Amino acid sequence: MQRSPWRKALSISACFVAYTAFIERSEAQAFDFFRLFGSKETPPAASSQSLPYFLTFAIAGEKKAIEQALKDTSTLYRLRDEAPADGDSLVRRTQADFGPLLDALWGLGYYNATLVFDIAGVPLSLGDDAGRAARAAEAYRARAAVPITARVDPGPLFELRNIQTENAQTRRHFTNQELPSKVIGLSPGDPARAADLRAAQARMVDYFRAQSRPLAKAVSIDPVVFHPARIMDVSFALAPGPVAPIGKISITGAENVDPAVIRSFVYVEPGDAYSPKAIADMRKSVGRIQALGSVRIRESETLDALGQLPVFVEVTERKPRVVGFSARYSTIDGPALHGYWEHRNLFGGAERLRFESDIFLAPRNDGTRIKRIGDLEPSDIGGRFRISFLKPALYGTRNDLLIDGLLERDRTGGDRFGGYTSRLADLTGFIRHRFSDTFSMQAGLQIQKGQTSDVLGQIDYLVVGTPVSLTYDSTDKPLDPSRGMRVTASIVPYPTFLGSTVGMTVSKASASAYYSLDEDARFILAGRVGLGSILGAPLDEIPANFRFFAGGGGSVRGFRYQSIGPQGPFGFVVGGRSLLEGSLEARIRVTDTIGIVPFVDAGGAFDSGFPDFDDKMRFSAGLGLRYYTAIGPIRLDVAAPLDRRPGDKPVSIYVSIGQAF
Repeated sequence: MQRSPWRKALSISACFVAYTAFIERSEAQAFDFFRLFGSKETPPAASSQSLPYFLTFAIAGEKKAIEQALKDTSTLYRLRDEAPADGDSLVRRTQADFGPLLDALWGLGYYNATLVFDIAGVPLSLGDDAGRAARAAEAYRARAAVPITARVDPGPLFELRNIQTENAQTRRHFTNQELPSKVIGLSPGDPARAADLRAAQARMVDYFRAQSRPLAKAVSIDPVVFHPARIMDVSFALAPGPVAPIGKISITGAENVDPAVIRSFVYVEPGDAYSPKAIADMRKSVGRIQALGSVRIRESETLDALGQLPVFVEVTERKPRVVGFSARYSTIDGPALHGYWEHRNLFGGAERLRFESDIFLAPRNDGTRIKRIGDLEPSDIGGRFRISFLKPALYGTRNDLLIDGLLERDRTGGDRFGGYTSRLADLTGFIRHRFSDTFSMQAGLQIQKGQTSDVLGQIDYLVVGTPVSLTYDSTDKPLDPSRGMRVTASIVPYPTFLGSTVGMTVSKASASAYYSLDEDARFILAGRVGLGSILGAPLDEIPANFRFFAGGGGSVRGFRYQSIGPQGPFGFVVGGRSLLEGSLEARIRVTDTIGIVPFVDAGGAFDSGFPDFDDKMRFSAGLGLRYYTAIGPIRLDVAAPLDRRPGDKPVSIYVSIGQAF
């Protein structure tokens, strides 16, 4: 079968999710998919029953920011598709816009702004007689839409002169030590915009709350405008309130979930220092319990008798059972089916039991291809069945029990780079201890029996291991992080004295970091590094599914999945005993919904137990497109190998949800 060097993959998937005893509904909204195609407004058609109109803004100086603010405020603009019945109604609607539009101009710092509406050629100022404008509008009935122009002269932008901050409780001004000027963020000469004043007020309140003053609040903003001088003096009054720690933590709304389980996911205790971050982290950590639907943290408005702040954790529960099914087809991988059933609250302690299965077409690695249904053999069908159980908060502690069982038959490869076939049964049990919402460690026992075969031969094995791992995650968003870092590390000894037929120790570690170059997180640098090592056994005795490979969408983009590593007979890639890979991305938002991501990947697998670079590292580069949604970005990456080998495609395309790492 002849293949184009530009491999194209078509993926069609359908997902059907049914919930036992309930159906979740969501509203659908129409949208411009990439928000790149604007639409020029067309004047409404003439009518004999009403007076349709179209509104334009004529702003001296052509200040686009002013026009957008006026459009956001104007009732006349917002109701332009709802034509009034007559000229009097149209003029009344126009007159109602004077106050809001002037307020909007003042809020932007233009306190000498003037506004005049032109209705069908008749000027209308604040306080003018509306009769003439109404008659002019009526003349357009059944002929055309009434033209209305809002003529705005914003005048000069006013500036701040004196900025004062006052303690509303003591009636004295704050010193720079009590309230640093960088927190206020305003200086004489800055534009006197209302939005900036409100933002400064919010920063000051947040600053006091971050100083363990949970009852801090804003009392007033008192601006004084001097029109001839075009300046403003402003005074802020704030009540910082007393320093207070977190008090009693109460849990409400849990009818079928043990409150002790929920409490174990709250990592602060009465007497700990209060901070907005502690409250936000509390909401985030409790929200990880899958049996819960929503989490609200409410702070008391008063302190208790001990001078502490009571906190209320209010939760709602989700329906416990969920079942799902999906089907997928790809011109590269063929058809695949996936199904699952899950119970989120099996015994009333947020226990999660999940059954999951996959059936797929396993790629052949003997050089033959499936061209028609008649070519299909039983060995071409791959499958995976998994059962997992999670018991959180054992005896009300921060220890969780995890049990995972897996049956799998898989085959990798499918081209000149080779591959392997594996059959296995795996049972793993862990105890995980949660130190905090960001850091946890787990240890347990793993038993795996299986068989692998590749160009090096067949290995029948039994391994019994004692895995230990840790996880640290301080990122702000799981699918699109803009700050923080993630670290995972594990080590699994498989000693022969426990019954393992292959004595080895498998170690893995990965770390990624994210740094935003600006406050709005429109420019983010992201980096990732991954390491792996297998010690204690020669390469040809290690089952193929334990060896390390590089290449693919989660590794070195641009190279085929698991196509990078040491080679065996016939030049087939057989995997290595160590791994080193890394990626660097610059994530740049072009608009609120569109972003581009130039990236560079590198990686290699090595024959030795530690990377020694005797085997060549591979490099790739590419450019990604991101479409940002409420749940996370949709990712499209185009990657090209920088050092192509025979058989490598010049370009590979990857599509998924979420960032690459």
